[in-house]
Amino acid sequence: MTVSTEPTNVEPIPGQAPQALRPHAEDAFAAELTALAAQDDRPRPERWKLSPWAVATYLLGGTLPDGTVITPKYVGPRRIVEVAVTTLATDRALLLLGVPGTAKTWVSEHLAAAVSGDSTLLVQGTAGTPEEAIRYGWNYARLLAHGPSRDALVPSPVMRAMSEGMTARVEELTRIPADVQDTLITILSEKTLPIPELGQEVQAVRGFNLIATANDRDRGVNDLSSALRRRFNTVVLPLPESADAEVDIVSRRVDQMGRSLDLPQAPEGLDEIRRVVTVFRELRDGVTTDGRTKLKSPSGTLSTAEAISVVTNGLALAAHFGDGVLRAGDVAAGILGAVVRDPAADRVVWQEYLETVVRERDGWTDFYRACREVSA
Repeated sequence: MTVSTEPTNVEPIPGQAPQALRPHAEDAFAAELTALAAQDDRPRPERWKLSPWAVATYLLGGTLPDGTVITPKYVGPRRIVEVAVTTLATDRALLLLGVPGTAKTWVSEHLAAAVSGDSTLLVQGTAGTPEEAIRYGWNYARLLAHGPSRDALVPSPVMRAMSEGMTARVEELTRIPADVQDTLITILSEKTLPIPELGQEVQAVRGFNLIATANDRDRGVNDLSSALRRRFNTVVLPLPESADAEVDIVSRRVDQMGRSLDLPQAPEGLDEIRRVVTVFRELRDGVTTDGRTKLKSPSGTLSTAEAISVVTNGLALAAHFGDGVLRAGDVAAGILGAVVRDPAADRVVWQEYLETVVRERDGWTDFYRACREVSA
């Protein structure tokens, strides 16, 4: 494979905004969204950019009557996407639940982009997320100068979505303190946000809804109250059901990320991608693919997202320090870092897997040597 020697760090053109490292979904896939909207003759809920059928097509991929190819954004059961889209077409909020790396954030962003044309009305959940991030805050300079007023009020992304009939997103809902989580109850049940300081309220206009994501391994961190959970329709995003499906997901995302980072394509890298996916699935499931050997599982999740990261990093190594072809040595260090999170327990798990499985597997000698080298 020939690696281009042309410079990629081009100076931005004066007066032109520099290209974003990771464009929002509505910008990165603007052509597909425009094509779908132009040929979408099905009924659309109020203020939706596309019909529910077109939103599902945008996520799952397909070919339009004019030949436009819509690339899949989510590879998984169609019914899961249909249920998620249908939920947003009602007045019930959507909770995307799953283990780390099951594309919850990715699906959330693309749903918002397809429904509202804007995926940026986002609240990022952390242990320090304040109530103001969900309700509203104040411009304290104006508040001190003129007292409470609508001009001094700073709307949250959720408040803006309510006012404009848009889709708001809340990431990692279970990481938000329980008392802050519960500020969503009135918003989701009454579709209103009281502003007691002004004796006013903001009522949600038609088109408003909310998508939240949560990691189901975070149980016990900040569990949702039963009152709040009832306000959501929960859709569980599963891990890829087959190795081929996971290889397809990793290959697509690595290709997208590689192009955004100006990395060369690696047409000969599919074998290494399959190896990474095989290692992750076997250690995650605690058994080899053929079902003959039971394995210990490491402490990490070994998610599809981590596999994408390992392969992307390997592709960068191949591009900048190799001949551009993805090889075993390019992904070995990344796999070690993903598997060995606990230096004591996980290293034992990894060494046993190398010696009892990888070493004996036909055609994996180069992979075994590369992993042994970085594990030494």
